[in-house]
Amino acid sequence: MGLSNLGIFHTIIGVTAIIAAVISYIRFGKINLSHRSGRIYFFTTLITSLSALGLSKHGGFNAGHIFALFIVVLVGIAYLLHSTQKGNTKARFFENFLLSFSFFLSWVPTVNETLTRVPLRHPLANAPTDPVIAKTLLVILLLFIAGSVYQFIAQRKINRQ
Repeated sequence: MGLSNLGIFHTIIGVTAIIAAVISYIRFGKINLSHRSGRIYFFTTLITSLSALGLSKHGGFNAGHIFALFIVVLVGIAYLLHSTQKGNTKARFFENFLLSFSFFLSWVPTVNETLTRVPLRHPLANAPTDPVIAKTLLVILLLFIAGSVYQFIAQRKINRQ
């Protein structure tokens, strides 16, 4: 696959972030920073995003680095809202959205890198512009939108209680 040591570390931590997010979504319907799975998502996403800054398949600063920095900002703001706005029920809407949006954005380079590398010798996609990547990301976008609507409705019910 041609991964450097940093690339292997980045991939392992990134997969851990994805697993933690999925566990949190299953248990709570959102990435819940009050519980272990949400905190694991937060820290592993930070590490994954920051380690991505040291990776470049094509050399130099690129769109993947911008995604990584944007994801750091999103999870950072969400964590700040979680930590400083405990009693603010409106802040939970933003916290939920920012964490879900960070998770969605994490899938863009993940799908691109995975589909252009796997299976070995005959990857599913030839380039980032391959239609299979676009279709996969469209499905993930639709899941993100549906999940965000669900989280908004669920959070509104929680806030009313």
